[in-house]
Amino acid sequence: MSGSLTPSEQRPAGDTMSEPVVQRNGRAATAGDLTPLAFAGYAHFTAMQVRGGRVRGLDLHLERLRLASVKLFGQALPDDRVRSHLRAALEAGPADLSLTATVYSPAGEFTVAGADVEPEVLVRTGPAASGPEGPLTLATVEHERVLPAVKHVGEVAKTYFLRQAVEQGFDDAAFVDRRGRLSEASIWNLAFWDGSAVVWPEAEMLGGTTMGIVRRQLDRLGIPQRVQEVTLAGLPALAGAVVMNSWTPGVAVHRIGSVPLPEAPSFLEVLHRAYQAEPLTSP
Repeated sequence: MSGSLTPSEQRPAGDTMSEPVVQRNGRAATAGDLTPLAFAGYAHFTAMQVRGGRVRGLDLHLERLRLASVKLFGQALPDDRVRSHLRAALEAGPADLSLTATVYSPAGEFTVAGADVEPEVLVRTGPAASGPEGPLTLATVEHERVLPAVKHVGEVAKTYFLRQAVEQGFDDAAFVDRRGRLSEASIWNLAFWDGSAVVWPEAEMLGGTTMGIVRRQLDRLGIPQRVQEVTLAGLPALAGAVVMNSWTPGVAVHRIGSVPLPEAPSFLEVLHRAYQAEPLTSP
């Protein structure tokens, strides 16, 4: 494999492993808190990289949690309360870290919760991450996520198809919908380059927070971008491809399925420049 992620690649040079923080509603989570969650799969989450105690695209993370909560639970916690839970976790950890905020209902799954059952927040921290160096190769799989606009938990398909791809000699898997359109990868958004503009695939998918950051900063930088259907047959007409997620705004992809893609260092530079233009914000 050309670009598989290793534990050392997840931490910047010189970073030391610290004890993870796990909190429920802003306080240290107990075994009793976590036991029912270990056997549940009805929840949603957002993942972010924290640098110097601050986050890029905080508004996008809060919006993601708010909209998904309304979709899954019929109600959402106030942003101020979510921010207070994020602050509590950050105060208990190092300045640079990875953070995952999961929202769930204490009523559990396989139940219908009333309006009096308020969602709760589980926050977990870990080492700061920056993603693999790449370039990556992606196997193609026909797959469409359930509730694609929600970053929900318990998605066995993503890990299953990742492992299947690795067994076939690829680094990861990209999804193709029933219409033959590329949508997203296992834990990544896809983005393409036509030589002068960024091309976002048109399909049902999860809109990533890093994707949102990059798109609004590309607008501010005056760099053209568009949304269009991208198929395997149309890949040879493109000049580059990347994957992005909360780790990184761009890791080069040099093959999708059997289709090779050219190196596009200028594309990567544009994406990283746009991401760096986004200010860091304290929760």
